[in-house]
Amino acid sequence: MHRFRSARAIGPALLAASAAAWAQPTEALLARSLAATCASCHGSNGQARGDFKPLAGVSADKIIAMLADFKSGAQPATVMHQIAKGYTDEQIRLIAGYMAAQQPQK
Repeated sequence: MHRFRSARAIGPALLAASAAAWAQPTEALLARSLAATCASCHGSNGQARGDFKPLAGVSADKIIAMLADFKSGAQPATVMHQIAKGYTDEQIRLIAGYMAAQQPQK
């Protein structure tokens, strides 16, 4: 009888933990969602249109450095300094990794 009670107590906890894990977005999905906010200027998947800088295939370190420069004000901009300030360092890392993994247009 004691074993049965332990299993009954553990069962709901395992279900709750499992449900919580499924509810959390994966890092890749989060990165893609964050990078989608860049699409209006830099194109979907980093393929820029017009005079905007393409980000597809640019190294993550370079993108992180560029965003840090915008965020600090070291790089003048019309809106990128404001946009960059809206992201945490972790979000910038995710965006940079996503864009670096995209194939540049040929």
